[in-house]
Amino acid sequence: MNTFFGIIQNNAAILNEDESLHCVKVLRHKVGDTIQVIDGAGIRAIGTIVAAHAKQCAVSLSNKEVVAKTRNYYLHVAIAPTKNIERIEWFVEKAVEIGVDEITFLRCNNSERTVVKDDRTRKVAESAVKQSKQAYLPKLNSVIDFNTFIKSASADVKLIAYCEEHTKQHLKQHILKNKTTLVLIGPEGDFSKDEITLATSLNYLPVALGDSRLRTETAGLYVCNAFSVVNA
Repeated sequence: MNTFFGIIQNNAAILNEDESLHCVKVLRHKVGDTIQVIDGAGIRAIGTIVAAHAKQCAVSLSNKEVVAKTRNYYLHVAIAPTKNIERIEWFVEKAVEIGVDEITFLRCNNSERTVVKDDRTRKVAESAVKQSKQAYLPKLNSVIDFNTFIKSASADVKLIAYCEEHTKQHLKQHILKNKTTLVLIGPEGDFSKDEITLATSLNYLPVALGDSRLRTETAGLYVCNAFSVVNA
């Protein structure tokens, strides 16, 4: 059964234009077909198409449930976009499949990319949610300046991963159940010394991600996977 994102109200759902187009024109669903609809906020429903329009597909719902969250942690990854946009989109896709609650894109001193298309990123994330049969869409935040972000961000545990030699504990030492954790991942050129100094002055704890030097998107995925494994 095909799954689509939609706005769910009572016993009805409306698919947005992109999802409607995919449903009606690409997959050739028609009135009377049964599909699954999720809203990205935990509601999953099964219904019958009652209006098969390519710009606004309407669904009458016959079965609706609220899906309980299964993760016992909240993970927020703040990461600098890669120069090659496909690599950061790959990170978003895989992070969503493995498990992440929030992603923020950082504009850093050494960033080679400072623009990310929010609508494109959301589509990648939505596709990953459907592929992995989840019901929750992570919160996706637009690009923000590093200094501005770390001064205002909140979490029970705040961590920063960087390559510069420094005494660091491994990430796994800071993975705690029932806590919100924020992990900062820098650009290809790493965080600058000024950024590291500012972060540590604001009580962000330096962490190591193993002995290998990882690409930006690999480091982000390493974090998501570590949280998933430790809390399994």
